Amino acid sequence: MHYRVPRLIAVLLLLGVLVVEGLADTPRILVLGDSLAAAYGIKKEEGFVAKLQTRITKAGMNYEVVNGGVSGDTTAGGLRRINWLLKKPVDVLLLELGGNDGLRGISPAETRRNLIGIIDKTRARFPEVKVILAGMQMPPNMGREFTEAFAKIFPEVAKEKETALVPFLLEGVGGDPEYNLPDLIHPTPEGHSIVADNVWKVMEGVLKAD
Repeated sequence: MHYRVPRLIAVLLLLGVLVVEGLADTPRILVLGDSLAAAYGIKKEEGFVAKLQTRITKAGMNYEVVNGGVSGDTTAGGLRRINWLLKKPVDVLLLELGGNDGLRGISPAETRRNLIGIIDKTRARFPEVKVILAGMQMPPNMGREFTEAFAKIFPEVAKEKETALVPFLLEGVGGDPEYNLPDLIHPTPEGHSIVADNVWKVMEGVLKAD
Protein backbone atom coordinates (compact mmCIF):
# COMPACT_ATOMS: atom_id res chain seq x y z
CA MET A 1 0.00 0.00 0.00
CA HIS A 2 2.76 2.48 0.89
CA TYR A 3 4.35 2.46 -2.56
CA ARG A 4 1.12 3.78 -4.10
CA VAL A 5 1.05 6.98 -2.02
CA PRO A 6 4.07 8.65 -3.68
CA ARG A 7 2.64 7.80 -7.10
CA LEU A 8 -0.70 9.33 -6.12
CA ILE A 9 1.02 12.46 -4.87
CA ALA A 10 3.01 12.70 -8.09
CA VAL A 11 -0.16 12.44 -10.18
CA LEU A 12 -1.90 15.12 -8.10
CA LEU A 13 1.11 17.43 -8.41
CA LEU A 14 1.16 16.93 -12.18
CA LEU A 15 -2.53 17.74 -12.43
CA GLY A 16 -1.93 20.86 -10.36
CA VAL A 17 0.84 21.99 -12.70
CA LEU A 18 -1.39 21.42 -15.73
CA VAL A 19 -4.19 23.47 -14.17
CA VAL A 20 -1.83 26.34 -13.34
CA GLU A 21 -0.35 26.26 -16.84
CA GLY A 22 -3.85 26.24 -18.32
CA LEU A 23 -4.78 29.34 -16.33
CA ALA A 24 -1.55 31.04 -17.31
CA ASP A 25 -2.33 30.39 -20.98
CA THR A 26 -5.79 31.97 -20.79
CA PRO A 27 -5.84 35.03 -23.09
CA ARG A 28 -6.24 38.27 -21.18
CA ILE A 29 -8.36 41.33 -21.95
CA LEU A 30 -7.12 44.43 -20.15
CA VAL A 31 -9.64 47.19 -19.60
CA LEU A 32 -7.66 50.37 -18.98
CA GLY A 33 -10.18 52.88 -17.77
CA ASP A 34 -11.51 55.34 -15.24
CA SER A 35 -14.51 55.39 -12.88
CA LEU A 36 -16.74 53.88 -15.57
CA ALA A 37 -14.60 50.74 -15.68
CA ALA A 38 -14.22 50.86 -11.89
CA ALA A 39 -18.05 50.78 -11.56
CA TYR A 40 -18.15 53.90 -9.41
CA GLY A 41 -21.14 54.07 -7.08
CA ILE A 42 -22.31 50.50 -7.61
CA LYS A 43 -21.11 46.98 -6.90
CA LYS A 44 -18.14 45.88 -9.02
CA GLU A 45 -20.05 42.89 -10.33
CA GLU A 46 -22.74 45.24 -11.65
CA GLY A 47 -20.29 47.21 -13.79
CA PHE A 48 -19.86 46.83 -17.52
CA VAL A 49 -16.46 45.17 -17.18
CA ALA A 50 -17.91 42.32 -15.11
CA LYS A 51 -20.84 42.09 -17.52
CA LEU A 52 -18.42 41.73 -20.42
CA GLN A 53 -16.80 38.76 -18.66
CA THR A 54 -20.25 37.20 -18.33
CA ARG A 55 -20.97 37.69 -22.04
CA ILE A 56 -17.61 36.24 -23.00
CA THR A 57 -18.12 33.18 -20.83
CA LYS A 58 -21.66 32.62 -22.13
CA ALA A 59 -20.34 32.86 -25.67
CA GLY A 60 -17.95 30.00 -24.90
CA MET A 61 -14.86 32.16 -25.36
CA ASN A 62 -11.85 31.52 -23.16
CA TYR A 63 -10.76 35.00 -22.08
CA GLU A 64 -9.99 36.53 -18.70
CA VAL A 65 -11.08 40.16 -18.33
CA VAL A 66 -8.75 42.20 -16.13
CA ASN A 67 -10.22 45.40 -14.74
CA GLY A 68 -7.65 48.19 -14.79
CA GLY A 69 -10.15 50.92 -13.98
CA VAL A 70 -9.18 53.69 -11.55
CA SER A 71 -11.70 56.36 -10.60
CA GLY A 72 -10.64 59.84 -11.65
CA ASP A 73 -7.95 58.60 -14.00
CA THR A 74 -6.98 60.56 -17.11
CA THR A 75 -5.15 59.54 -20.26
CA ALA A 76 -1.96 60.91 -18.68
CA GLY A 77 -2.52 58.68 -15.66
CA GLY A 78 -3.14 55.69 -17.91
CA LEU A 79 0.07 56.42 -19.81
CA ARG A 80 2.01 56.53 -16.53
CA ARG A 81 0.69 53.19 -15.24
CA ILE A 82 0.45 51.16 -18.45
CA ASN A 83 3.97 49.72 -18.10
CA TRP A 84 3.06 48.23 -14.73
CA LEU A 85 -0.09 46.67 -16.17
CA LEU A 86 1.90 45.20 -19.05
CA LYS A 87 4.00 43.08 -16.72
CA LYS A 88 1.54 40.30 -17.50
CA PRO A 89 0.54 39.31 -21.05
CA VAL A 90 -2.23 41.30 -22.71
CA ASP A 91 -4.01 39.92 -25.77
CA VAL A 92 -6.72 42.55 -26.09
CA LEU A 93 -6.65 46.13 -24.78
CA LEU A 94 -9.93 47.95 -24.25
CA LEU A 95 -8.84 51.57 -23.83
CA GLU A 96 -11.54 53.46 -21.92
CA LEU A 97 -9.94 56.75 -20.99
CA GLY A 98 -10.45 60.38 -21.93
CA GLY A 99 -13.71 61.29 -20.21
CA ASN A 100 -11.96 62.95 -17.29
CA ASP A 101 -9.65 64.78 -19.67
CA GLY A 102 -12.65 66.37 -21.30
CA LEU A 103 -14.38 67.26 -18.05
CA ARG A 104 -11.19 68.92 -16.83
CA GLY A 105 -10.81 70.89 -20.05
CA ILE A 106 -7.50 69.24 -20.96
CA SER A 107 -6.36 70.03 -24.47
CA PRO A 108 -7.70 67.52 -27.02
CA ALA A 109 -4.22 67.45 -28.55
CA GLU A 110 -2.76 66.26 -25.24
CA THR A 111 -5.47 63.62 -24.83
CA ARG A 112 -4.76 62.42 -28.34
CA ARG A 113 -1.01 62.15 -27.68
CA ASN A 114 -1.60 60.18 -24.49
CA LEU A 115 -3.97 57.71 -26.14
CA ILE A 116 -1.47 57.12 -28.92
CA GLY A 117 1.28 56.71 -26.32
CA ILE A 118 -0.70 54.04 -24.49
CA ILE A 119 -1.39 52.15 -27.70
CA ASP A 120 2.23 52.38 -28.83
CA LYS A 121 3.60 51.17 -25.49
CA THR A 122 1.20 48.24 -25.45
CA ARG A 123 2.10 47.22 -28.99
CA ALA A 124 5.81 47.58 -28.29
CA ARG A 125 5.45 45.07 -25.45
CA PHE A 126 2.94 42.80 -27.17
CA PRO A 127 3.02 43.29 -30.96
CA GLU A 128 0.05 40.98 -31.59
CA VAL A 129 -2.29 42.77 -29.16
CA LYS A 130 -5.69 43.82 -30.45
CA VAL A 131 -6.82 47.28 -29.40
CA ILE A 132 -10.37 48.55 -28.94
CA LEU A 133 -10.74 52.28 -28.34
CA ALA A 134 -13.85 53.47 -26.53
CA GLY A 135 -15.07 56.80 -27.86
CA MET A 136 -16.36 59.52 -25.55
CA GLN A 137 -18.24 62.78 -25.97
CA MET A 138 -18.63 65.91 -23.85
CA PRO A 139 -21.87 67.63 -22.80
CA PRO A 140 -22.84 70.82 -24.69
CA ASN A 141 -22.02 73.05 -21.72
CA MET A 142 -18.31 72.50 -22.44
CA GLY A 143 -18.66 74.73 -25.49
CA ARG A 144 -19.17 73.83 -29.13
CA GLU A 145 -15.54 74.25 -30.24
CA PHE A 146 -14.21 72.06 -27.44
CA THR A 147 -16.89 69.35 -27.69
CA GLU A 148 -16.38 69.01 -31.44
CA ALA A 149 -12.60 68.84 -31.12
CA PHE A 150 -12.90 66.32 -28.31
CA ALA A 151 -15.32 64.04 -30.19
CA LYS A 152 -12.92 63.86 -33.15
CA ILE A 153 -10.07 62.49 -31.05
CA PHE A 154 -11.31 58.92 -30.90
CA PRO A 155 -12.18 58.17 -34.54
CA GLU A 156 -8.99 59.92 -35.63
CA VAL A 157 -6.80 57.91 -33.26
CA ALA A 158 -8.60 54.68 -34.20
CA LYS A 159 -7.98 55.37 -37.87
CA GLU A 160 -4.36 56.40 -37.44
CA LYS A 161 -3.46 53.48 -35.16
CA GLU A 162 -5.76 50.99 -36.93
CA THR A 163 -7.73 49.97 -33.85
CA ALA A 164 -11.33 48.87 -33.42
CA LEU A 165 -13.63 51.66 -32.21
CA VAL A 166 -16.68 51.83 -29.99
CA PRO A 167 -18.10 55.07 -31.45
CA PHE A 168 -19.60 56.33 -28.16
CA LEU A 169 -19.24 54.26 -25.01
CA LEU A 170 -22.25 55.88 -23.32
CA GLU A 171 -24.61 55.69 -26.29
CA GLY A 172 -28.16 55.42 -24.91
CA VAL A 173 -26.93 56.17 -21.39
CA GLY A 174 -25.15 59.52 -21.25
CA GLY A 175 -27.21 62.24 -19.61
CA ASP A 176 -30.30 60.06 -19.15
CA PRO A 177 -31.55 60.20 -15.53
CA GLU A 178 -33.13 56.76 -15.94
CA TYR A 179 -29.74 55.12 -16.44
CA ASN A 180 -27.48 57.29 -14.30
CA LEU A 181 -26.81 57.91 -10.65
CA PRO A 182 -27.92 61.31 -9.29
CA ASP A 183 -24.67 62.90 -10.54
CA LEU A 184 -25.81 62.17 -14.13
CA ILE A 185 -22.27 61.07 -14.92
CA HIS A 186 -21.97 57.53 -13.62
CA PRO A 187 -24.34 54.82 -14.86
CA THR A 188 -26.63 52.70 -12.72
CA PRO A 189 -26.39 48.90 -13.01
CA GLU A 190 -28.99 49.09 -15.80
CA GLY A 191 -26.92 51.76 -17.50
CA HIS A 192 -23.84 49.57 -17.26
CA SER A 193 -25.75 46.80 -19.03
CA ILE A 194 -26.28 49.14 -21.98
CA VAL A 195 -22.62 50.17 -21.89
CA ALA A 196 -21.64 46.50 -21.97
CA ASP A 197 -23.91 46.04 -25.00
CA ASN A 198 -22.20 48.97 -26.74
CA VAL A 199 -18.78 47.45 -26.17
CA TRP A 200 -19.86 43.90 -26.98
CA LYS A 201 -21.09 44.93 -30.44
CA VAL A 202 -17.47 45.65 -31.29
CA MET A 203 -15.58 43.30 -28.98
CA GLU A 204 -17.40 40.15 -30.07
CA GLY A 205 -16.13 40.54 -33.62
CA VAL A 206 -12.61 41.29 -32.43
CA LEU A 207 -12.52 38.14 -30.28
CA LYS A 208 -14.04 35.94 -32.97
CA ALA A 209 -11.41 37.13 -35.42
CA ASP A 210 -8.66 35.97 -33.08
